Amino acid sequence: MNIKPFLFLLIVLGCYFKIQAQSSYQSGLLPSINLNKKLKNDWSVNFKIESRQILEEGIIGDDNPTQYEYGLTDFTWIAAKKVQINQTLAGGYLIRIRDQKPTHRFIQQYVITKNYSGFRLSHRFVSDQTFDEGEPLELRLRYRISTLFPLTGQSIDSKEFYLKLNHEYLNSFQQGNYDLEIRLIPFVGYTFNKNNKFEFGLDYRVNSFLENNTDNRYWLSLNWFVAL
Repeated sequence: MNIKPFLFLLIVLGCYFKIQAQSSYQSGLLPSINLNKKLKNDWSVNFKIESRQILEEGIIGDDNPTQYEYGLTDFTWIAAKKVQINQTLAGGYLIRIRDQKPTHRFIQQYVITKNYSGFRLSHRFVSDQTFDEGEPLELRLRYRISTLFPLTGQSIDSKEFYLKLNHEYLNSFQQGNYDLEIRLIPFVGYTFNKNNKFEFGLDYRVNSFLENNTDNRYWLSLNWFVAL
């Protein structure tokens, strides 16, 4: 097994050792389903439904956390075009339903993927614009590095497990205010066949630490991918 992905995980884990006094937190479930379809001329489309279920939230160290609460549901459409053998351009639209009110987001992204001996490395650059009624326009710039490798053998085949590690930096700009969110998302996946796979893992997000008011979120992410 290639040791490089494990070194990568150890490095990014080191970013999160910090004092958590007076920090707020949320924890819950983040299930999603992804439908993917390849089209002619290197085009593809993706439709994703993702729901956020909050099981507990409060202040770290507080004995009275808030219990279950429905968070939101996202519906996302993405169209992508492979422009080179390892590069893809994409654009899309997200509508978020929260408190029976819609939020609209437009998405643009560029992905570079390289295959190495025993693993795959991807770089994703994303910009998006969020329009929420009664709120100022939010502009975000995101960078994510991902590595994917099989837990057995040199390639990911049917009926085999694999490991995927995501590390992301999300910059938010809204009416002169700036915030940085950092995400660490290790997944274990299982490929049933070429058209179906399932991933689960911890989606950890931290933001507002630049203002010494750290917000931690811990989601159990459950993702099903279907190729049509």
